[in-house]
Amino acid sequence: MATATANGASGPKLNHIGLPVLEYRGGKSTLCAGCGHNAISERIIDAMFEMGVEPERVMKMSGIGCSSKSPAYFMSRSHSFNSVHGRMPSVSTGAILANHQMTMLGVSGDGDTASIGIGQFVHLLRRNLPMIYIIEDNGVYGLTKGQFSATADIGSKLKTGVINDLPAIDTCALAIQLGATFVGRSFSGDKKQLLSMLKAAIAHKGTVMLDVISPCVTFNDHEGSTKSYKFMQENDEPINEIGFVASFDEIEVDYDSGQVYDVQMHDGSSLRLRKLLEDYDPTNKANAVRTLMEAHNNDEILTGVFYINTEQPTFIDLLNLVDEPLGTLPESLTRPPKSALESLMANLQ
Repeated sequence: MATATANGASGPKLNHIGLPVLEYRGGKSTLCAGCGHNAISERIIDAMFEMGVEPERVMKMSGIGCSSKSPAYFMSRSHSFNSVHGRMPSVSTGAILANHQMTMLGVSGDGDTASIGIGQFVHLLRRNLPMIYIIEDNGVYGLTKGQFSATADIGSKLKTGVINDLPAIDTCALAIQLGATFVGRSFSGDKKQLLSMLKAAIAHKGTVMLDVISPCVTFNDHEGSTKSYKFMQENDEPINEIGFVASFDEIEVDYDSGQVYDVQMHDGSSLRLRKLLEDYDPTNKANAVRTLMEAHNNDEILTGVFYINTEQPTFIDLLNLVDEPLGTLPESLTRPPKSALESLMANLQ
């Protein structure tokens, strides 16, 4: 990973904006050794580096839980905010409205999202806020001794032998139905698939919701768990093969005609999906939900890009915000004058 410098000496590899990957790293992880969350952080580092995203142009948001510690482990030069449990969507909404020229990256967990935070999560989805929302999904509460979370599959078993008898919330099906415009699922152990999805997520304009199965090595990586490394390796069934070509790379096509969906992203990049499941159309919302429901009934774990829509207006578009970040505008433009209040009060008399 070295490159020649101007004087001929060997140096670190630089991306197209001139930064080494070291500038995208964070602090040393304090999570359990082997935790899937650490693998996700590494893929985020790789994706941001390869896409040439300026670290200072990224806002990292999180809530509470093991997953919410992850932003500390990547992109130390970026802005970061750790919100109250389940409240990351509302904080993120306010931050991106204040400065929609930033890249918003939220990292949450299955408890932070699908339990205490689900009320805010669903409204984030329906607004199509320009944001990358990653759920580090391990099916348990890793900070409170491993109880089942709302995404735990029915029939799955804890280390204590307790069997889950409640149906799981499928965050991908929920996201598709409520308005997210880029929805996918991956496995923290699938480096190639997850990296391609993250790079496409960076290029997308709208709500990206990625559910990443991330095994908990302490509480949920045993026989009987449906979110363990072994279970995912044996039961993972991709619905498409994902390739991503950034706008600054030479575009080459290596798939046969008729087998590929080539989606043009907002920044000029290209997302290529080669169909693995017969007749799968990632632009068909009803088909995407039906495929997920059928997989659920068959006890299958599907991964890949389920749904993508590059035409839907974002929340920023709907509000007709000016190009300048609201946080930089003077008070004279953001606060009505006293005369406006007096006029309003006069009309109410």
